[in-house]
Amino acid sequence: MQTKQQKIELVKDLAEKIKNSKAVVFSDFKGLTVKNMTELRSELSAKGVDMKVFKKTLLTIALKDAGVELDATKFEGQIAVAVSREDEVEAAKIIAKMAKANENLKIVGGLLGKNILSKEEVVALSKLPSKQEMLAKLVGTLNAPVSGFVNVLAGNLRGLVQVLKAVGESKEN
Repeated sequence: MQTKQQKIELVKDLAEKIKNSKAVVFSDFKGLTVKNMTELRSELSAKGVDMKVFKKTLLTIALKDAGVELDATKFEGQIAVAVSREDEVEAAKIIAKMAKANENLKIVGGLLGKNILSKEEVVALSKLPSKQEMLAKLVGTLNAPVSGFVNVLAGNLRGLVQVLKAVGESKEN
């Protein structure tokens, strides 16, 4: 059992993490095996996402301290909180993928910045491409006109070289 001081520190730490996060995903893990939970935590950790289990009352206090008006006691089951500091979609992607594979893991809601998300919105967020994928698509889109222009110029030069070669061959004959 935790002392009152330990609970205060936990709440303060969680409130600070929520304030500095890009996204937070709340999930019900009731019935999840230790092996599956460990696998989920390690996958989240590899992507820079912290996951902890909190009592709903402490979570509600931490959310209030972070400036979010959400009553976590209304969530069903045992709640795990995944806090993503770097990417808005990474936590949602990983948890949604794991939830598809394991029916005991359920997304119950989330936060995007200070905006409260329903479970459907978190699932929709999980389907978006990650920041790295979006940047790669942007670079590809920006590079496409340049590549096309280079190909047009190269085509003109190829045509000129072929004409000069044909002229040279005709003068030799």
